[in-house]
Amino acid sequence: MSKVAAPLVQLDQVSSIFSGKKILNAVDFAIEPLEIVSLIGPNGAGKSSLIKVVLGLQVPHQGKRQIQRGLRMGYVPQRVHLSPSLPMRVKDLFALARPRRQQLDQVIDEVGVSGLLETAMQQLSGGERQRVLLARALLQQPDLLVLDEPMQGLDLQSETELYQYVRELPQRHGCAVLIVSHDLQWVMQGTQRVLCLNQHICCSGTPAQVQRAPEYQALFGAGRVWYEHHHDHCQHTDLHAVDEQSLSAVAQVATVVDQFKPAKTYVR
Repeated sequence: MSKVAAPLVQLDQVSSIFSGKKILNAVDFAIEPLEIVSLIGPNGAGKSSLIKVVLGLQVPHQGKRQIQRGLRMGYVPQRVHLSPSLPMRVKDLFALARPRRQQLDQVIDEVGVSGLLETAMQQLSGGERQRVLLARALLQQPDLLVLDEPMQGLDLQSETELYQYVRELPQRHGCAVLIVSHDLQWVMQGTQRVLCLNQHICCSGTPAQVQRAPEYQALFGAGRVWYEHHHDHCQHTDLHAVDEQSLSAVAQVATVVDQFKPAKTYVR
């Protein structure tokens, strides 16, 4: 009898309050190994707060967060503003992860940033910066990769290529993906499970199930129905055994990222 893998992350009745207002209300959900989960919802729905709880960067006021022992997480934020007074080349950012040479070569080739290694982070276009941040997150060899609007600043061709790459991440890198996206067409075509958040999980399931849910239709309209792409991902049951320092690695990246206040990125 095969052993069923435990969820990578599980939230039980998680609630968060900001400035006296409840922004997350009794949220329950889990992320399983090797699955691609999309998080959608209107502005102000609590998506950013939920991501912070998942990453361990925000402690909920109520409820419980459980993670699989030794879990490694990578994080690609929506926007990053880098101070001109902090000189950092792309290769300097990558070096913080202390990758093996073979691993570094593989990731920068896959993500398409091999020509940017000597470029200062401040000189990157919005699309280039998103690719660099994705590569940096993958160098941590995450079990769970969290992407917050990763297509921000990309042109149409780059967006299409990166979406395809995200679909392949479970096979290429053995990681699950939690992606926040406003691109409902891709969400319905490129993901296995959809969570619709509006302070609480108002509906969840496969893309087809969510599109039929009255709660989804009330938020996004009943006419938005797309073709559902079917995946054939195998279930992953053998996770990397690493100690609790996994979260410190995420926090280190998040500190490098979050200490700079978000600013807009631009299409080159």
